[in-house]
Amino acid sequence: MYYLSQLSSYAFFSYISVRAGFAFFIALILSLYLMPKFIAWAKNKNANQPIYEYAPQNHQGKVKTPTMGGVVFIFCAVAASLLCVQLNNLLALMALATLVLFCLIGLVDDVGKILKKDNHSGLSPKAKLLAQVICSLLVLAPLYFTQSLNSQLFIPFYKHPLFDMQLFALAFWTLVIISSSNAVNLTDGLDGLATVPSIFSLATLGIFVYLIGNATYSDYLLLPKVSTLGEVSIICAALIGALMGFLWYNCYPAQVFMGDSGSLALGGFIGFLAVVSKNEILLLLIGFVFVLETLSVILQVGSFKIWGKRVFKMAPIHHHFEKKGWVENKIIVRFWMIAFLSNLIALASLKLR
Repeated sequence: MYYLSQLSSYAFFSYISVRAGFAFFIALILSLYLMPKFIAWAKNKNANQPIYEYAPQNHQGKVKTPTMGGVVFIFCAVAASLLCVQLNNLLALMALATLVLFCLIGLVDDVGKILKKDNHSGLSPKAKLLAQVICSLLVLAPLYFTQSLNSQLFIPFYKHPLFDMQLFALAFWTLVIISSSNAVNLTDGLDGLATVPSIFSLATLGIFVYLIGNATYSDYLLLPKVSTLGEVSIICAALIGALMGFLWYNCYPAQVFMGDSGSLALGGFIGFLAVVSKNEILLLLIGFVFVLETLSVILQVGSFKIWGKRVFKMAPIHHHFEKKGWVENKIIVRFWMIAFLSNLIALASLKLR
């Protein structure tokens, strides 16, 4: 779409908002078309989700549900982005690289679990963490050393940077991306539970990315300026479209799961967006549901190791509510509501600075 405008006397396709709209619908249509074909193929190959043996009893009935749907929606998002994004933009290329690299990490993990039919197979925690560190540095180092991204630290509701992190920025940004990737992975335990909060987070961060990349809006709203960042909002739109196509089949009762190939890529990309939009701290609010899920695991493990007692009936916290007798659909919708509200508050920081 972008290069079409170069051959035409019209500049219509040069607008980021127009290309974002095209990217959204191309990814949505691709996802809706390819997902049922993938589900049929995965069922034929028995590419089913291994269920954790200690998961609530109702989860055992999901043992025949195909997984690795993340491969499909990541492919759709990348394909739509390649059609609509200006490919000489380093920030956009690194955004696409984040999606692909973290999807590959998850794919290796998923394939290992499927082949051995064991939820504990796949990549070891140390190997997965090492791969995440390497992939994070691969996408962040070019941005840091070409000075495509400044290393200042901003906090929500305050218009001035606190200080320049300098070389420490690489370590901090890597931590943000890895934490976000694993947080979404932990949340992906119920039908659609991680999908909708991810859409909300992508929409919020996509708005920040678009505004920061626009000189007029960033000046008016007192936002940090990254002049070439606007192209990344097109990838956000494409991924939202692909996720909505996936949600059609992932909503309760799910016909397909995203698997680690989807959740690790989604979380890694959300973390990348937080870094490039200078919203590393605001991400705690944007991804509040993911933070809540992660904290519940940390508290559960820490409490059991120190005092030998559990804080929750089961962690992550969505399983705690299942153990309390809440039906799955109620937990999912209530977590969606929390995610929606937390993102509304995060968007308020655009003006309250």
